[in-house]
Amino acid sequence: MYTGPLREEVRGARCIVVKVGSSSLAAPQGGLSGERVDALVDALEGRLAQGAQIVLVSSGAIAAGLAPLGLVRRPRDLASQQAAASVGQGLLIARYTASFARYGRRVGQILLTVDDVTRHGHYRNARRTFARLLPAGVVPVVNENDTVATQEIKFGDNDRLAALVAHLVEADLLVLLSDVDGLYDADPSLPGSSPITDVRNAADLTAVRLGSAGSAGVGTGGMVTKVEAARIATDAGISVVLTAAAHAGRALRGEPVGTLFHAAGQRAAARLLWLAHATSPRGALHLAADAVHDVVRGRGPVLPAGVIGIEGDFNAGDPVDLLDESGTRVARGLVNYDSVELPLLLSRAAVLDPDAREGQNGPDGQDGVLVHPDQLALVR
Repeated sequence: MYTGPLREEVRGARCIVVKVGSSSLAAPQGGLSGERVDALVDALEGRLAQGAQIVLVSSGAIAAGLAPLGLVRRPRDLASQQAAASVGQGLLIARYTASFARYGRRVGQILLTVDDVTRHGHYRNARRTFARLLPAGVVPVVNENDTVATQEIKFGDNDRLAALVAHLVEADLLVLLSDVDGLYDADPSLPGSSPITDVRNAADLTAVRLGSAGSAGVGTGGMVTKVEAARIATDAGISVVLTAAAHAGRALRGEPVGTLFHAAGQRAAARLLWLAHATSPRGALHLAADAVHDVVRGRGPVLPAGVIGIEGDFNAGDPVDLLDESGTRVARGLVNYDSVELPLLLSRAAVLDPDAREGQNGPDGQDGVLVHPDQLALVR
């Protein structure tokens, strides 16, 4: 029994997002390990019984669907991945349902895509769902909707998904569970590598060499994705614990296991964080220097007069990168016009008096604003 000092950031957390990877749930012979699932649920129950709200972001759908489809390893082609996810997602949620039922708790399944939290209407719906489930004592089990999405599977890992869900539900703490007991300054299998117990800023990671995916061969994320997820969360005021799934109970009690990434920033608008970190751009708008200043400093809209070039083939509502004159990305936004309409807007803006440009309507009668401020996220 541990009797030493506890981490106050963990002990005081009332809303917690816990992410577990495929390699932490997989049985040696393949498929899900019921013993590992039950051990995880036992650890989560320790905090749930104290009144905390927990959202579980769980990988494992594709891993669970391999054996029923006669596959011995994670397939490379997209169609087989989607088929395995289709079969495995039901098995995964059924296993969690049975395990939490031992404590009289209910679970709810939430499958997300990027659109669910970057487009305003979808974002509100997702937020409302969590807001109803958590006060009711339901444990939401979240995963990417791999069965129908293509971009999300390419997006790859649930570590970043968990960091963004933590913003969505206004969590106090994010716990990333894997098959490694924390962050090391080098591959932990190498002699001389040392564990890192605390990360307070980027300088603490300067000499760290990050590894790849887990040893079980069924996951997609490695230490790089976990550190990136930790940066997303801590930059917006959420502390992060990274440790092995076997230490989940100790970590949630506040014992100093694994690595604690201390919150370093302030909370930001969750939907804009999704836009900045979860989307892939379909194109780009090159901005003049004055337009870059308006976007970065003044948080103003992107107007046709400020655009000096267009890249890509995109539709209205797609994410596009906003680039300065050197080609450096400064922001990402949801564009209001497609790439076919934009040349006409730009040509009109080029011949208008500067004072008249802001009110110039687009081809469909819109206000001519290419990206509104509330659909724009700065990206560093």
